[in-house]
Amino acid sequence: MTTTDPSDALGDALAEPVARVGRGWTASLSLANVAIWVGWYGPLQILLARQAEDFAPGTGMSKETLLAWVTGVGAAVSLVANPFFGALSDRTTARRGRRTPWIVAGSAGGALSLLLLAGADGLWLMTLGWCLVQLTLNASFAAVTAAVPDRVPRLQRGVVGGWLGAAQILGAVVGTALATAAGGIAAGYAACAVFTLAGVAPYVLRHRDLRLAPADRPPWSSRAFVRGFWLSPRRYPDFGWAWLTRFLINLSNALVILYLLYYLRDRLHYDDPEQGVLILTAVDSVALLATVVVGGVWSDRTGRRKPFVKWSGVLMALATALLSFWQTWPSAIVAAALLGVGLGVFMSVDFALMTDVLPRALDRGKDLGVINIANALPQVAAPALAAPIVTHLGGYRVLYGVAAAVGLAGAVLVGRIRSVD
Repeated sequence: MTTTDPSDALGDALAEPVARVGRGWTASLSLANVAIWVGWYGPLQILLARQAEDFAPGTGMSKETLLAWVTGVGAAVSLVANPFFGALSDRTTARRGRRTPWIVAGSAGGALSLLLLAGADGLWLMTLGWCLVQLTLNASFAAVTAAVPDRVPRLQRGVVGGWLGAAQILGAVVGTALATAAGGIAAGYAACAVFTLAGVAPYVLRHRDLRLAPADRPPWSSRAFVRGFWLSPRRYPDFGWAWLTRFLINLSNALVILYLLYYLRDRLHYDDPEQGVLILTAVDSVALLATVVVGGVWSDRTGRRKPFVKWSGVLMALATALLSFWQTWPSAIVAAALLGVGLGVFMSVDFALMTDVLPRALDRGKDLGVINIANALPQVAAPALAAPIVTHLGGYRVLYGVAAAVGLAGAVLVGRIRSVD
């Protein structure tokens, strides 16, 4: 199979790709992913938690409840935005292609929304800013994600998915580092905004997107557009099981991340919890980077997906259980390393598995948006589960025990998928 740079030809936007993509295309797409995740993780890891501490005394809520409320509302926006913008990009017939316009508009909107957060002076502006960040960056993310099944042949998706997985964790590291090193909340948001906008530029400027011919765009029907977001698990059972697997494992991970800053401060009494978050993120990242591309390459070579997803999920569940039963700083480092190893394999291979069960080429963006609900919905569900557990139902020991059980369930259910080995 030949290797090509997708900028060499426009091709057919609805054809199944057969030519392998080049390293330059993969690197540019991965950098665009890093930029988007910086816009999310800088706030999620550090900045929103610090603002919650500042604003909580005037609201009558604890910092945990306020943070859960803001992130939950933002995740609800993400829940709708990702498939919506994915569906719009599927129908776009612009000269620059059907994905690129949304990458540009979403990233620019995300940068402006982060600057709005930088100037937030209370709960309501903080909530509005975070909702706009979720809305705009999901437009960009939906288009970037859909570029993979548009351009990458099936037996290269594991390795490309590995690089995109590495991009996510690099986004977490860079976002956390920018938020920590900037010297203040406003400066942290500004740094993330600049990186978010600049990081998508190489992909947008260097690589031409596939154009959808106007004749290939289906006639507009508002009823059909809305109904298209429902994919029947009975009609597409493998799609349904793949979605549920991703949802459960992402929910487990969201439960771990949400209160990590507070866990280090209030349960472990770590001297510098913000630095602790950065250290754990770095440990997780090193371990993830050691496995994320290797897992994807190995999966492509064997032609199998399910065993990699299953056993990486089991390892992540065991690592989460450590946070429940062995609550010390050394155990947190061990858990971060194990989570990184498992998450690296999971992120690359599960993404390839998801693209393998997509129903139709015409709806790649929308269907991946529906799949990405399994990333966003846990951000809604996690605060609703975590806040009462931490404050009333047993604290962090119970929280991480529940998270481990949820992740283990996701790992087991991947066995129900039939069309993929």
